[in-house]
Amino acid sequence: MAVSKRHPQDSSRINVHEPWDLQYWSNRWNVPRHHVVEAIRRVGDQVQDVAQALGKA
Repeated sequence: MAVSKRHPQDSSRINVHEPWDLQYWSNRWNVPRHHVVEAIRRVGDQVQDVAQALGKA
C-alpha cells in the first residue's frame, strides 16, 4: 500500500521528484501540474517564487 502524504516536508520548496508534492501544490493553487513544473523551470523551486509566477501570491 502506498503512503499518501498530504503536506510537503519542506514548505518553502517544491520537490519536482515527488509526484505527490507536485500534486499537492497543483491542488492548492488550482492549476494543472504541468503549469507548476513549467513555473519551476522558469523561477526555481521556491514556493513563493512559483506562486508569484502562477499569479497565486
